[in-house]
Amino acid sequence: MRRPYYGWIVVLACFLGTFVVFGLSYSFGVFLDRMLEEFGRSRGATTVAFGVQTLLIYVGAVAVGVFVDRHGARRTLLAAAVIVPLGLVLTSRATSLLAVVVAFGVVTGFGLSLVYVVSYATVPRWFDRRLGLAGGVASSGLGVGMLVVAPASSRLIDRVGWRTAFLLLAGVAAVVLVVAAFLIRDEPAPESAPASEFPDGFDGAASHSLRATLTHLSAVARSGPFLLVVVGWVLIYATLYVVFVHLVVHATDVGLTRTTGAAALGLVGLASALGRIAIGHLADRIGRVRVFVGCSATMGAATIALPAFESAAGFVAFALVYGLAYGGNGALLAPLIADTFGRANLNAIFGLASGAFAASGLASPYLAGAAHDVLGTYDHAFVASGFAALLGALAIALAHRRASR
Repeated sequence: MRRPYYGWIVVLACFLGTFVVFGLSYSFGVFLDRMLEEFGRSRGATTVAFGVQTLLIYVGAVAVGVFVDRHGARRTLLAAAVIVPLGLVLTSRATSLLAVVVAFGVVTGFGLSLVYVVSYATVPRWFDRRLGLAGGVASSGLGVGMLVVAPASSRLIDRVGWRTAFLLLAGVAAVVLVVAAFLIRDEPAPESAPASEFPDGFDGAASHSLRATLTHLSAVARSGPFLLVVVGWVLIYATLYVVFVHLVVHATDVGLTRTTGAAALGLVGLASALGRIAIGHLADRIGRVRVFVGCSATMGAATIALPAFESAAGFVAFALVYGLAYGGNGALLAPLIADTFGRANLNAIFGLASGAFAASGLASPYLAGAAHDVLGTYDHAFVASGFAALLGALAIALAHRRASR
């Protein structure tokens, strides 16, 4: 009897990883109103904790990618299984906003960067023909994490308080990451890589020489297509961080409840999970870059329209459209890198490109919060970030055109 392809077990491990990373990170907005009450700071200042965490996840990914290529995914996830819960426990004991920034932003953020690189950049080593589908299933953990963790955190906060909620999340994260660590493998052996999945042959990983890795990484980083990809991701993901950090409090601003905002955030996650699988599979057939550009433009258009929605039904409509588009976008992040720059040193290249998310995640939530502090509304921030995403989609299209020459 033919054994199932182990690549799908790797997909499951990466699904668990994305569940943890983004279930925790993108649920910050659910805690925001309680932290505003606790520490008495402005919205702009309070979101610095999320911005610093985002910075650590993606800036840390640059170094983490090289580490994973050299030392393996399992060791990386086991380290994260210690660091992430530690950061959440410290957050639960924070007595000042600065302490939250250090615990949730720095400690938890660094731990999540370990999980992030492994969860996104491992699957492309196991798949080629079905990479869009496999990447979509793996990254759908993001949507499921949002669907589960954001509403669950909201209920926990109401019942046991935000501090105990962080403690419970720490325990769940530790268990899930340990399971993922024991399931993960770096790449198939050349003799076990099926020809049906790699019709052009399986080339394996690049040399593990640090000097060779850094030389290759430097050459890619200086290329025009890579710079366009980074700019595109910075602009596209401005919508994401503004929406995920501020959607819940925006709901209360327009007269809805925090529960409605948290439910909309969870619905974005559900739609994202479905979009990652369905759109990822479709992209294998009609072109992964083309689908990525279309989904990114849709994210921008939906965010531009968000100020027009002030009812629960409107929030549901936004969540469905934005979530599906974000799902298609997110499913194709690592495949976009693999298709454009190859699989050699993939963890390192993906980690380097992910610095774009650091810039966007650090700046856009703060700017949106500061704009609200001055103008009393998020409308301008939503519209501005939406137009930025449209420009970002154009940058990705240009990057693909240049790389294909």
